[in-house]
Amino acid sequence: MGDALTSMGINGPFLISQIVNFLILFVVMAVFLWKPLMRNLDERRQMLEKEKKDAADLAEERANIAAERERVLEQARGEANKITAEARERAKTLAKQSAQKMRQKEAEILAQARQEAEEERNRILGEMRGQVTALAIAAAQRIIGETLDEQRQQDLVESFFSGTRAGHVEMLAEETDFGPAGAPVTITSALPLTKEQQTTIQRDLTARLGEESTLTFQVDPQILGGLVVRVSNQVMDGSVAGQLEQLHQSLA
Repeated sequence: MGDALTSMGINGPFLISQIVNFLILFVVMAVFLWKPLMRNLDERRQMLEKEKKDAADLAEERANIAAERERVLEQARGEANKITAEARERAKTLAKQSAQKMRQKEAEILAQARQEAEEERNRILGEMRGQVTALAIAAAQRIIGETLDEQRQQDLVESFFSGTRAGHVEMLAEETDFGPAGAPVTITSALPLTKEQQTTIQRDLTARLGEESTLTFQVDPQILGGLVVRVSNQVMDGSVAGQLEQLHQSLA
């Protein structure tokens, strides 16, 4: 084989030495270069995969943060809308309450004004009582043509305006049916009644209706004299205006 290589112009020992050197070089490169290179490539690949995974995790975290932020914003908007709606409802309620209080205040002022006007009217009528009494006595004396003593004058005036005589309400007969006991009673007179007259009427009516009955006194100058007694829905008209109306109807 050596001769054959020699005949071909190839130096056999040199070729073998070159092959051996190449093998040695290949082994050295494989040990000292190839393996570190492959190891570096593996590490680089792992690092790239880790960076890719970290990037994916980061993207997912960002997506989660964005979703959580949107959820929080949506919840905040819902709470804001709820608070706004509640505030509007409270404002409407307060407005209604304010309007109701205003109407109630107006009603109270109106009721107070009416009460004060009625009290003022009754006060004026009370002050006029003496003048009306004098006129009534003068008219009675002219009608009957004789002078009445002071007591007789007082009795006539008391009877005319209070509708009472001898401690009883004149217009009410003994057999008058007042309905159930304890019914509310309203007494209307032309002039304010004195405490004594109210006591007389109250004593007579409570004896008929029972002590639990509630009496209310009112003043209406239009009835002229006498009394109008209302027991529940029953009205007994003993006023001068009522008697004049009956007379007018009988003559018509």
